[in-house]
Amino acid sequence: MPALAVVHRTFAVLEAVAISGSTTAKQVAHRLEIPLPSVYRLLNELVECGYLVRLKEQQSYELGPKCFDLGASFQQRVVAPTQIRQATDDLHRSVQAASYFAVYRGSGIVLNYLSDCEKHPRLRPLRFGFHEAAHATAFGKILLAGMTPSQRDAYLKARGMPTLTSSTITDRHRLDENLAEVSVRGIAWEVEEFLARQTCAAAPVHNGSGVSIGAVAISMPARLAPGRHQEIETALREYAGRCSQYMRSGA
Repeated sequence: MPALAVVHRTFAVLEAVAISGSTTAKQVAHRLEIPLPSVYRLLNELVECGYLVRLKEQQSYELGPKCFDLGASFQQRVVAPTQIRQATDDLHRSVQAASYFAVYRGSGIVLNYLSDCEKHPRLRPLRFGFHEAAHATAFGKILLAGMTPSQRDAYLKARGMPTLTSSTITDRHRLDENLAEVSVRGIAWEVEEFLARQTCAAAPVHNGSGVSIGAVAISMPARLAPGRHQEIETALREYAGRCSQYMRSGA
């Protein structure tokens, strides 16, 4: 198995354990559709490394101490600066929609801040950390549109374009056409491509060289978006501009 596939499978196992809190090898195998012997091998290796602990009496696994150390280190490295968080919070209040800030980091897309409330909740599959469905989200499309062709090819080859809803774009030619339009307009929209009955929009954040390095985005029920496109796009450009100004100044 290629090294990258092994890494993705290992992280998938860790995520399955994290989501469940405590889970058995059979439950992980069923959830990920991985042969049980392979799951046992990965679980045992992760236990030996300290990323998981085995609860013998329950015959289950939980996250180990190294996972928490790794999580704290990761969050310290990628957490959004105060100015970015403030702009995202202000966008949330201005548009009355859950708001997000994401960046292209290394070879992955990281959602490193979100702002929501009980009345305007975030999309529940989205959470802090690496994001694997860029082809189906507005902020993902912004970042894909800003990549070089070789970066985009490598990203999509490694992660694929899985079908998430009946509206998800899974054809590469269609996606490239969509991204070309996003690049020209400076705004990305997706309607029920990531999650049914939900829509998202995003605008790019640029560094001092004018390179797109991040995106601000909003999400809301799809039924509430018609008639608000201009308002939403104006707000996204304003707050993306604030974030870009911070990125250019570094202050």
